[in-house]
Amino acid sequence: MPSFCHVTLVGNLTRDVELRTTGTGTKVCDLGVAYNKKRKTDDGGWEDEAHFFDVTLWGNTAQVAADYLKKGSPVLVEGELAQDRWEQDGQKRSKVKIVGRKMVMLGQRQVEPAAERPEPAASTPPVEEIPF
Repeated sequence: MPSFCHVTLVGNLTRDVELRTTGTGTKVCDLGVAYNKKRKTDDGGWEDEAHFFDVTLWGNTAQVAADYLKKGSPVLVEGELAQDRWEQDGQKRSKVKIVGRKMVMLGQRQVEPAAERPEPAASTPPVEEIPF
């Protein structure tokens, strides 16, 4: 039977984007995304429960994220789960993260008055979408 894993996450960045380049020149970035879930408490009230996820983006998507996103930015990420495994101090460790295939910047741009607006830059590079 075939397997399938798809994750859609909407939240805010918990830290600034960390962009780096691999030895072959491919861009890659790591970012943290948090989302709040409302949960009913025992006394009948409501409280926010924060959940935190590590996300890795590759290629043009990583470059766009590094250029335009910062801590607190709202973002939608679609991708799949991946498990990192390593050994530390003789103990096996693992961590589940999201490998993003698509990233959408959410929220509104702040519009500056025309007199203060900088000259338009070259067109924004397209966001690379990797098919599943």
